[in-house]
Amino acid sequence: KGSQGGFYQSKEFLDLVKSIGEARSKAEEDRIVLSEIETLKRRISEPDIPKRKMKEYIIRLVYVEMLGHDASFGYIHAVKMIHDDSLLVKRTGYLAVTLFLNEDHDLIILIVNTIQKDLKSDNYLVVCAALNAVCKLINEETIPAVLPQIVELLAHPKEAVRKKAIMALHRFYQKSPSSVSHLVSNFRKRLCDNDPGVMGATLCPLFDLITNDVNSYKDLVISFVSILKQVAERRLPKAYDYHQMPAPFIQIKLLKILALLGSSDKQASENMYTVVGDIFRKCDSSSNIGNAVLYECICCVSSIYPNPKLLESAADAISRFLKSDSHNLKYMGIDALGRLIKISPEIAEQHQLAVIDCLEDPDDTLKRKTFELLYKMTKSTNVEVIVDRMIDYMNSINDNHYKTEIASRCVELAEQFAPSNQWFIQTMNKVFEHAGDLVNIKVAHNLMRLIAEGFGEDDDTADSQLRSSAVESYLHILGEPKLLSVFLQVICWVLGEYGTADGKYSASYITGKLCDVAEAYSNDETVKAYAVTALMKIYAFEIAAGRKVDMLPEVGFQALDYKFILCKCILIAVFDVVDYLHLLVILC
Repeated sequence: KGSQGGFYQSKEFLDLVKSIGEARSKAEEDRIVLSEIETLKRRISEPDIPKRKMKEYIIRLVYVEMLGHDASFGYIHAVKMIHDDSLLVKRTGYLAVTLFLNEDHDLIILIVNTIQKDLKSDNYLVVCAALNAVCKLINEETIPAVLPQIVELLAHPKEAVRKKAIMALHRFYQKSPSSVSHLVSNFRKRLCDNDPGVMGATLCPLFDLITNDVNSYKDLVISFVSILKQVAERRLPKAYDYHQMPAPFIQIKLLKILALLGSSDKQASENMYTVVGDIFRKCDSSSNIGNAVLYECICCVSSIYPNPKLLESAADAISRFLKSDSHNLKYMGIDALGRLIKISPEIAEQHQLAVIDCLEDPDDTLKRKTFELLYKMTKSTNVEVIVDRMIDYMNSINDNHYKTEIASRCVELAEQFAPSNQWFIQTMNKVFEHAGDLVNIKVAHNLMRLIAEGFGEDDDTADSQLRSSAVESYLHILGEPKLLSVFLQVICWVLGEYGTADGKYSASYITGKLCDVAEAYSNDETVKAYAVTALMKIYAFEIAAGRKVDMLPEVGFQALDYKFILCKCILIAVFDVVDYLHLLVILC
């Protein structure tokens, strides 16, 4: 410990850290940091600064940048430090440049030669520091300058160096796959490294390689399964345990790799069943990391060729997630179930009520994830429950964009799985009532088209009942005080087309209702256009049927304004031009 306090840090630096920690506002913090910047600018430009002092100044510059201020005036001094022979100074310099610079910075050219030299050092700590810088700072153009030395380091006696060399090659692959395409065999060899850390690091580049080309790595399935089995049986050193779970991060990466290799491949999947089943049985679900491994097992099971026993184990794990009080575990359960029902839809039925209950959870993210899953789970036997809950959920949120999406999904499910005409119409009414003008106009058009065309099953009776139900429902709704524009457009169109079709309501009754709409919403040109259009159609239908037409006084009043909205009616284009001629005869 240094005489000036701290681990070789001056009291001045410790006071700086303390004062920033005690700052009561961002403005006060900025004043302290700006003062420190001015001090460092002055100190760092002094001649013959001792190494210990320069090291502290660079650390203080790192602190300045961490707080969001510019310390670029000191970058060159950090670069100079990596050329120093002192290990402590060199490592501090490497730490600073990896934080200060990016791969395209102009100063990179000044450190490449030093990195090349340090990669050949006899001191493995210097080599590790250089490898850290390689991962962060070497760009595509400078990869060839250091690549040969990185490959040599794969055989270094120190496991830390081999591990960082693998990480450097992985970084090169991410930046420029073609630059290391001839070195892929090195990753395969390091998979058999005696050190679990090196082997674990090798899994990361292999995962990327397998993602891009699964078939080229099918021969490694047995090796991956063998490694996973060793990990699950706790054959790795205790140092790799985390919360009493054996090397959980290696397990997770291996399960991700096996999921890729076993997808749509029965033979490869059969080699995995035993070890994945063992992990399900041995996993500790009382800790977060144990649940993370369980979740990855479920993802793996949902990707590989299906196995009934594993599907059952996955369903049991999902059940525990959904019953948990933790929002995070519930979210994992919803996400995992969404994956599993793609290959085993019947599993959804077991958890339907638990999933629906998640819509009552206060966590917004969980609600949205639940909504997505419910959409996937819906079928003719549960559509009523799910759509009703989705509409209730839509009514409880304030996000208009999300309301629009839910409304569209509800309409889609109602069209696809409606158990009856009456339920379909009632559901559509609820969507328009709760979403209002947020409902996409295409939804209104699709509803009108569906009512006009029927359900496409050549059942005229069912189609007539659908239209009659719509008319009955809409006449009742017109008694409500305030309706939204899009909904009124649908109502007017339906009454104009089918208001008198079944003979239950007279033309005078329907036209009276339409006149009320036109009068009540006279400021809405679109609604008024739909109402007048409907009036024209009803009278045209009556004349065409040879029935006597009794003109209501309100119709004459609305007709005075028909020229004003005639263009609007033509744009709507929902009736035959002969309707105009018939109506004009009436009006004359």
